[in-house]
Amino acid sequence: MQLNYRSTLMGKGILASCLLLLCVLLSQAQSSTSASANKQISAVRTTKKLTIDGVLNDSAWLAAPVATNFVEFRPAFGNVEDPKNKTEIYFLYDDDAIYIGGFCHEPSADSISKELVGRDVIGVNDFVGVLFDTYKDKINGFGYYITPLGEQYDAKYTNNGEDGSWNSVYESKANIVANGWTFEMRIPYSAIRFSSKKIQDWGINITRNRKKSGKQYFWYPVNPNLGGTLFSQAGLWTNIVNIKPPLRLSLSPYLATYANHDGTTNSKTWGTTINGGVDVKYGISAAFTLDMTLIPDFGQVQSDNQVLNLSPFEVKFNENRTFFTEGTELFSKGNLFYSRRIGGQPLHYWDVQGNLASNEHIVSNPSAPKLINATKISGRTASGLGIGVLNAVSNTQYATIEDNMGKLRTQETSPLTNYNIIVLDQTLKNNSSVSLINSNTLRAGSDYDANVTAGIWDLYDKKNKWNFFGQAAVSQLLGILPDGGNQIGYSHNLGFAKPSGRFNFNIYQELTDNKYDQNDLGYATNNNFLNHGVWMGYKWLKPTKWYNRMNFNFNLNYSRRYLPSSYQMFEVNSNINGQFKNLWNGGIYVSYTAAQNDFYEPRVDGRVFKIPTKHLIDVWINSNYTKKYSAGLELAYYATPQFGSSGIDISPNQSFRFNKKLTISMNSNIQLRYNNVGFATIDAGNTIIGSRTRYSVENIWVFKYNFNNKMGLNLRARHYWSRVNYQQFYNLQDDGSIVATAKDYSSKANYNINFFNVDMVYTWQFALGSFLNIGWKNSIETNDSTLEKDYFKNLKSTLASDQLNNFSVKVIYFLDCAKLKKKPTV
Repeated sequence: MQLNYRSTLMGKGILASCLLLLCVLLSQAQSSTSASANKQISAVRTTKKLTIDGVLNDSAWLAAPVATNFVEFRPAFGNVEDPKNKTEIYFLYDDDAIYIGGFCHEPSADSISKELVGRDVIGVNDFVGVLFDTYKDKINGFGYYITPLGEQYDAKYTNNGEDGSWNSVYESKANIVANGWTFEMRIPYSAIRFSSKKIQDWGINITRNRKKSGKQYFWYPVNPNLGGTLFSQAGLWTNIVNIKPPLRLSLSPYLATYANHDGTTNSKTWGTTINGGVDVKYGISAAFTLDMTLIPDFGQVQSDNQVLNLSPFEVKFNENRTFFTEGTELFSKGNLFYSRRIGGQPLHYWDVQGNLASNEHIVSNPSAPKLINATKISGRTASGLGIGVLNAVSNTQYATIEDNMGKLRTQETSPLTNYNIIVLDQTLKNNSSVSLINSNTLRAGSDYDANVTAGIWDLYDKKNKWNFFGQAAVSQLLGILPDGGNQIGYSHNLGFAKPSGRFNFNIYQELTDNKYDQNDLGYATNNNFLNHGVWMGYKWLKPTKWYNRMNFNFNLNYSRRYLPSSYQMFEVNSNINGQFKNLWNGGIYVSYTAAQNDFYEPRVDGRVFKIPTKHLIDVWINSNYTKKYSAGLELAYYATPQFGSSGIDISPNQSFRFNKKLTISMNSNIQLRYNNVGFATIDAGNTIIGSRTRYSVENIWVFKYNFNNKMGLNLRARHYWSRVNYQQFYNLQDDGSIVATAKDYSSKANYNINFFNVDMVYTWQFALGSFLNIGWKNSIETNDSTLEKDYFKNLKSTLASDQLNNFSVKVIYFLDCAKLKKKPTV
């Protein structure tokens, strides 16, 4: 009762604080103004030709303004760049593109950290990045990076942070010289979005990272003690005159061929397929772009990290399909979009087994329907309104079933389905924003449809010292009730934070009722909760004799079931982490969880499993990763004393860089659980809990060899093994306690699971934006409790098992229609 009373007071206190801050923010009636930037670069137009070779010897550079006098961002903010490491960045533009040249001075070439890692990866490389805020809203922008070996990294920025999956096509070259490295970049206007105003000023900043020294610099000083976005502290590129967005139409047709060998079937034959399609990128206007993939092919994406899931919740996998990772920052707002739902597991996948007759068996039950097409439109107007629309269609999917007489029939597992999400995001003054999001899933036939609508706000005061944020959402499952009615649910979260300064805090409330469901196009483990929490942090950013920076934080979380109202969980945790003077980093984390009521582990509605007090301590250390050999180690210890449960996690990692081309790395995670207590099975409607020993081992090996900055080979192998052995079983009582039973359910509950995957890809960028990819994928999955208990013998047995092999060749050719249009006719 005392906890419930305090929770009520906390909720009222949060709401009162939030309402007070909102009134203060809304009372600011003056027009939006930007703080005057005290660092500017004048835009200079050139009519001379520049050759992008990384050598600053074109005469056009003599007229270019230079950005210099960089200021240290970390580890010691405010220090002026040492003259022997001076950075000089030059800017020009013409009717077609922006030109950027740079000279990064170093005492010698040995001071430069360099490694060939491939596009869109930084690794241990030094780099220079140029950041443009083209609409000068201090929130959204674009970044273009280059390393000393000429490899590219580009990113898009919003108030959600950096989206490194965004890709553009631009030219760049770099050269290492005796006293540093030089570079040139040409960014065509087709690779960036901006307004159609005749005279424009853009927000701009430039960053340089010197990895061996652990130092990062910005041209316009970025104070880490101030809140806000990256562009809230930026200079100006002024007086850009009469630049016009070009025809932004590019086509990337592809042709892919696959050879598949399925060693898990009786026939064990080879099969071949040929796929073709096209990716289209079209600039609808100066600000908006349409991306479309027609007959998409995702056969070469990295395999999922599959695991043995003993929890009551779905495993959330990473998205590896480029179309759904690139330029999707608008759709990630509100955490309502989980792109793996598109083309994901069929709605009635698990119904097939239950619908079999006694004389039938499943011939095939595909785990994913075919994606027909996917389209997205995104952009931002000059007034700061961001608009995003994503639409995708997946085809009808069927399972094939055969009876003992050889007669085949099909069963629909997924109807023709349309997925859609729309986002409106309006930027406001003081780095604030408000958003409206709607996600919709429409299914052909009698299956239910789904709709979720949410409003989001993120409001700051003038100095970015205080932040009021929140979200309110309504979900609708249309036609899901037995009488054909709709299920309507509600969810919200509210928060009040201090993001600026060395001391920060965040107070929040989260409420989701028992009917809210966003899982048709989003991801959530459960609904029906009322949570309150406090996060507090303090940071030391001024280097001392033994550290460069340190961070300390403290968290408190209290959770109740919403309906019927009941206590769920109370947790308090804290950690301290930082970087040391030798560029190593480490930390320690401790957690205490009070006795809790788990309403999900029983897997039966209306039941509860009472879990006693738990403790956790976690420590980690990582060496300087810019060295040829780097390593790290994380150790964690878990304990639930009343159950006699304990656990140890051991997570070592290491990497050896033989030279700038070849790197081999290994990451491991070993989990040992003793007397671990949890769900085992269901017997006659009653939940059976078990005490078990569980060993899980994951090893990931990565072999990377880059021939040059356009060509590389990457091989990733992963083995995951998990063995679960139950020693004792219990009947779950109505009050949440457990009572031992003599029955043995081991045959239903024990596991010995192996997943082994190899993903190898050779990539050659043979022309600007055009690639040849040659891939090999290998997959083994076993579930046999008779396999060896010893890890290495178990691995040997797994590798000797039947497996799937897939070989593929894919060619993608980039066609810039603006360039084709300019070609002279013969």
